[in-house]
Amino acid sequence: MANKKYYFAWWNVENLFCEEKDPKRSDWLKGYLKSELKGWTPAVLDKKLNRLAEILMLMNQGKGPDFFGVCEVENRRVIQMLVDKMDPLNRTYEIVHHDSPDKRGIDIAFIYDAGLFEKTDKQFTYRITKRTPTRDIFQVNFKTKSGNNFVLIGNHWPARMPGPYESEPYRIIAGETLSYWIGRVLEEMGKNVPILAMGDFNDEPFSRSLTDYALSTNSRIKVINSTKSPRLYNLTAGEMARGAGTYYYSGPYVFDQLLASRGLLLSTSRLKIEKNSTRVESFKEMAYGSYSAPRRFGRPSKKSSYDSNGYSDHFPISVILEEKL
Repeated sequence: MANKKYYFAWWNVENLFCEEKDPKRSDWLKGYLKSELKGWTPAVLDKKLNRLAEILMLMNQGKGPDFFGVCEVENRRVIQMLVDKMDPLNRTYEIVHHDSPDKRGIDIAFIYDAGLFEKTDKQFTYRITKRTPTRDIFQVNFKTKSGNNFVLIGNHWPARMPGPYESEPYRIIAGETLSYWIGRVLEEMGKNVPILAMGDFNDEPFSRSLTDYALSTNSRIKVINSTKSPRLYNLTAGEMARGAGTYYYSGPYVFDQLLASRGLLLSTSRLKIEKNSTRVESFKEMAYGSYSAPRRFGRPSKKSSYDSNGYSDHFPISVILEEKL
């Protein structure tokens, strides 16, 4: 019997908020987001959702992702609106969402095809605090329909404001937190459990927060031979070597990354990464040229941080997981 392949993706969809006058938004958050949401009408939101869905439905040779993680989403309602836009795929997508304590109200979520995967009852969040709470790290345990378990960990690490070095300590805290909890997962589930950490790390593959604290490396052999520490193989580091980026604002930068545990690398694993399958998804619909900055249709308002008629300012990333049947 042929092995089964699954297409996994991650995308920072950039400020996917509900409309400006959303009645369900708290008064406090309405005040906090007053400038960011100015002019964010239902029509503008609908246009953004169409753009995002357009790209997602191009992925996986037009079949859409089997599993994808997103960040910078306000709440479950707006995620459901995005999933509804993907109805032409005839997928059985389900949502796992965590409402983080971030002041801007932006969260992480996973969307998966329930015909291929099942969510277990294991779901955790790891609090990252920089004097006030910021975006959490979000872990959800899944299994394939064949019964093979795997762990997904979504990350959106603290931003680079007011500067990359001034803000670096917060990402170091996030990296140390991620590594600690991966160590706990390995203790609980076994040293060969498949773990895929995905996210917008706001640092590059060779930043200290990734290499020294999250224990990420571009050496596959080092991770395979590491049986006593929670090392991770950075699948996206090769994209940096090719000159590709996932974020082009004064870049390019490789902020969006996929990190794999040794359980996804061993030849004996029932669920593993397909070699050389990691991609930065640069579709011509959203990029200038074959590999350039995401398109920006129209200009953002001087009083607003969003682009009222464009795609995300990040490229998606993807990888293929292969399951032995």
